[in-house]
Amino acid sequence: MESPYKHEREPPNMAKDADRHDERFREKRRKEEEYRKQLPGEDEEPLPPPVEPIHVEKQPGRNDPCSCGSGKKFKQCCGKS
Repeated sequence: MESPYKHEREPPNMAKDADRHDERFREKRRKEEEYRKQLPGEDEEPLPPPVEPIHVEKQPGRNDPCSCGSGKKFKQCCGKS
């Protein structure tokens, strides 16, 4: 049971806190090293430039007029299948 008086409480276990801090620090360092291994080094070829995405034309909606020119709605004409 904890005492309501500050001077009678047990001191916090700072060794456990320090161990947890060290463990988090080591884990962060390990993740950073794994990430650096993925990057090209000075002797390796640089990464290729990013590829631009291919833009696909928007599909007509169900209630849009059909693009074949029939005058019907897309869902009743070419979108039926």
